[in-house]
Amino acid sequence: MLTASSGAAGVRGRGGGGGGGGGRAGRQAGSAVSGLRPWRVRLREGAEPACEKGVARHPRERGVSLSARPQREVPGQGRPQVRGAGRPPPRGEPPRPRWSLRPVPSPVSVPPCPLRCVCGGVCVCVCPCPSVPASPAPSGSVSMNILLELFVVTFRVLWAFVLAAAKWLVRPKEKSVAGQVCLITGAGSGLGRLFALEFARRRALLVLWDINTQSNEETAGMVRHIYREMAQAAATSRVAGEGEKDALPRCDLQVYTYTCDVGKRENVYSTAERVRKEVGEVSVLVNNAGVVSGHHLLECPDELIERTMMVNCHAHFWTTKAFLPKMLEMNHGHIVTVASSLGLFSTAGVEDYCASKFGAVGFHESLSHELKAAEKDGIKTTLVCPYLVDTGMFRGCRIRKEIEPFLPPLKPEYCVKQAMRAILTDQPMICTPRLMYMVTFMKSILPFEAVVCMYRFLGADKCMYPFIAQRKQATNNNEAKNGI
Repeated sequence: MLTASSGAAGVRGRGGGGGGGGGRAGRQAGSAVSGLRPWRVRLREGAEPACEKGVARHPRERGVSLSARPQREVPGQGRPQVRGAGRPPPRGEPPRPRWSLRPVPSPVSVPPCPLRCVCGGVCVCVCPCPSVPASPAPSGSVSMNILLELFVVTFRVLWAFVLAAAKWLVRPKEKSVAGQVCLITGAGSGLGRLFALEFARRRALLVLWDINTQSNEETAGMVRHIYREMAQAAATSRVAGEGEKDALPRCDLQVYTYTCDVGKRENVYSTAERVRKEVGEVSVLVNNAGVVSGHHLLECPDELIERTMMVNCHAHFWTTKAFLPKMLEMNHGHIVTVASSLGLFSTAGVEDYCASKFGAVGFHESLSHELKAAEKDGIKTTLVCPYLVDTGMFRGCRIRKEIEPFLPPLKPEYCVKQAMRAILTDQPMICTPRLMYMVTFMKSILPFEAVVCMYRFLGADKCMYPFIAQRKQATNNNEAKNGI
């Protein structure tokens, strides 16, 4: 509530006659100006005060209208009369105020003035101009926010190092994949077959994809044999009264085989639709299929280059697009990308293979960041980058014979066991052997000429040349047999 008073020198008397104001009533009105009593006003609720240097202004200067006007003091009647004040209010109603202010509604809402009032903070002023921009935040507070965030980020980075070191000392608990649908591409041979056997031992429902129907069925037969052994062991345990409560019945352990060329987009999508109808939604997707041409760049046909890129890189896009939507809906799943150490650093003679594996690594990393940005923490990803694996795919590949005893080709069983441990513990990336981490780090920080010197010392610059020579000889032999 605000009460203000002022002199009445600025209020004119109203003449009582209808003439030009020169009559007696006009003279009385003019002479009665000095007899007006000082006016006192009250602000109704909603009327906002405005000030300039702490001095209240007249209501008319603030844009409000008076509901009653002061009258001259009539001789013999004492106090000035207000229009309507002589009539008594109806019964049950409070008495009418002598003065009232009605705020004039503004067409736009005026924001509070961000600047300090010129009166020194005695009152809260309302800025008369709505176009006054809000004052920006002080630069000091912005700097403090950045420093605080930098401190939090530094703490999280250090904490990530602590957790990684703790996993080296204390082996994390492996999660269960029992009863979950696991799809493996390239399951007919090599690492894909070993992955299928490992998931079967953990009682997962397997879906096997391969372009070779016969080899794919051979893998399925091995899986069924493991299922039968597990069922017999579970039955024996139940008879002895020592069965596990979470043991799955034999009918739940099944394996499904599909002949699919993952290098063809339409074939991938149609086979994925069959899997959803016949088996169900896939929870674990292992992109393992891969091929190698085994030719120098200028000697490699364009069709083989395209084939390598389609199977080793593009197929990851098609399979992920086919099964990722349901994973996002359920916020549950695991995507495994089986790449290669040649997706982290390259060598001579296998340009198409290195390019396809680099593409697979880039795809996997970008997908992992996208899932993190979408806050889908229930979907895990694991990147598998093994060193040269003795599966026959790169038969004949050799490094320097003095160094080879320290870096022999990996056994497929060891490689898959390490990868399974990383998958079941939700490890984002696994390189086998661990020396590959150091090689990747040094390749990132050393000059190119230094990397070339290291390659030549290890014999890695021409390690693929014996493999390419054997592949070329085998191709010539096949062509000769076909010609005969």
